[in-house]
Amino acid sequence: MQIAFIGLGNMGAPMAINLAQAGHSVKAFDLSHDAIAKVVAAGGQAASCAATAVQGAEVVITMLPASQHVESLFLGNADQQGLLAHITKGTLVIDSSTIAAATSQKVAKAAAALGIDFMDAPVSGGTGGAIAGTLTFMVGGSDAQLARAQPLLEKMGANIFHAGGVGAGQTAKICNNMLLGILMVGTSEAIALGVANGLDPKVLSEIMRRSSGGNWALEKYNPYPGVHENAPASKGYAGGFGTDLMLKDLGLAQDNATANRASTPLGGMARSIYAAHSLAGHGGEDFSSVIKMLQKKA
Repeated sequence: MQIAFIGLGNMGAPMAINLAQAGHSVKAFDLSHDAIAKVVAAGGQAASCAATAVQGAEVVITMLPASQHVESLFLGNADQQGLLAHITKGTLVIDSSTIAAATSQKVAKAAAALGIDFMDAPVSGGTGGAIAGTLTFMVGGSDAQLARAQPLLEKMGANIFHAGGVGAGQTAKICNNMLLGILMVGTSEAIALGVANGLDPKVLSEIMRRSSGGNWALEKYNPYPGVHENAPASKGYAGGFGTDLMLKDLGLAQDNATANRASTPLGGMARSIYAAHSLAGHGGEDFSSVIKMLQKKA
């Protein structure tokens, strides 16, 4: 299948590589030439721009940082024509960015007017899941769109959930990431408290993992360096899911909660904590680095 993949960051690049290694023709574009080179080395093709990438594509997949990037790419602005104008009628567009549901719905409406199928399919599972092809996809779109997308999603993920119509995938994702942000703060607090009392972080983490406090961070993404060899914490908090990206997602959750008059006090507190952590200069580090705020100073 002819696939255009736009956005080759920590998540997008391994997703594109998995599609290429599954035998699909993947034409990739990113603002980073190094990112494109990684996909080309794995069997993909380089595109000089987004418009070139979508030429002849049956499916277009995007993985971009935020709502404004998705809206600008597809709908354009006063200075630049949107990508929808370059996409062939009948093409399926799968947006795996984590953005506001309203933005997904806005782009989907514009796409539908041109005869283009647009669906949201944000992911969970981190960079490890992206590399291993074990991501969880939260899909917003029609049954027919999901049926078209499923064979490709299965090459990149192990779990595919149909959350509802366009935008529903984004809503499910911000609920998940709000919980993730909250539990990472709580896990970090607990480990920092134990270490301050002289406990071994590996032993404490294993005790909690096998007890009622067990969670995903303790299983696969421990925030304390050296506990999980492959976690960002053991790599200087490099790579992974950035603090500023978590802050963005917590902001989306709070915006949604305000719009729907939903009460999310812990989500609001987590957002404030990550905002302070970012302002302290840790915005580019993995979000698990929030434990630095909580550790006892020597």
